[in-house]
Amino acid sequence: QVRLVESGGGSVPVGGSLTLSCVSSELARRVAWFRQAPGKGREGVAHIFTDSGATSVADSVKGRFTISRDNAKKTVFLQMSSLQPEDTAMYYCAATLGWGGYYYDVRSYNSWGRGTQVTVSS
Repeated sequence: QVRLVESGGGSVPVGGSLTLSCVSSELARRVAWFRQAPGKGREGVAHIFTDSGATSVADSVKGRFTISRDNAKKTVFLQMSSLQPEDTAMYYCAATLGWGGYYYDVRSYNSWGRGTQVTVSS
């Protein structure tokens, strides 16, 4: 499996910005960001194909979050802006070497990072 390490989490004010990074041990075909708030299920946030750079962003964060990658560094980023309290969650990156599965189905991924906490407060 691909080994993943997230970083960049922290506490930010409402309306602020934050960029998360996910460094992988090898270049995966697909990488996605998920988030999970306490007591809630894991929610897909954004997805990217590392070869083409094609991206998808969930409706809940569309227009505010951007996913990108630097393949030379085996790193995927999640740029977050206009942050709101409802964005508070543990953020995880996930990866797979294959093509199969849905973008935001956790079962489509066999590699997960440990998570990084994002807290947004007014």
